[in-house]
Amino acid sequence: MPHLLANGGETRFHSVQNGLALVPDDAQGVVGIHDGVRPFVSAEVIQRCMQKAGELGAVIPVIPVVDTVRQLTDDGSCTVNRDHYKLVQTPQTFRIDVIKKAYLQPYQAGFTDDASVVEAMGCAVALVEGNRENIKITTPFDKLVGEMLVQNQINV
Repeated sequence: MPHLLANGGETRFHSVQNGLALVPDDAQGVVGIHDGVRPFVSAEVIQRCMQKAGELGAVIPVIPVVDTVRQLTDDGSCTVNRDHYKLVQTPQTFRIDVIKKAYLQPYQAGFTDDASVVEAMGCAVALVEGNRENIKITTPFDKLVGEMLVQNQINV
């Protein structure tokens, strides 16, 4: 299968920008941007993201927050309603015209993911159901959980 490789950048923003530069400006379709440290995304999540991005322009998979969440305040902290929050996963998926336009913006430190870049240009980002196994492996504990997923052939 033909493919192109983009150089990584100083930040995620710059790495994605380098990748998008390889996509022709007149290309039609959908682009999914996926973290390499999330090896357990399900085929169903990818399909859901791709379909909805084609319809809506910008889609990210999310899962519910199951832990209690506390907000830090000047007086200490307080519990917030976890139903008002979601945990974001990848692939973050966009129509090509939407994501290429978004990445014409100059870099801002507040860009934590591709959805934040798209939102900065005023475009709404829709949410679709992710999969709990789509963990981000960034710590030794995450690696252990990932090994258990592989051993039990859960979603792999």
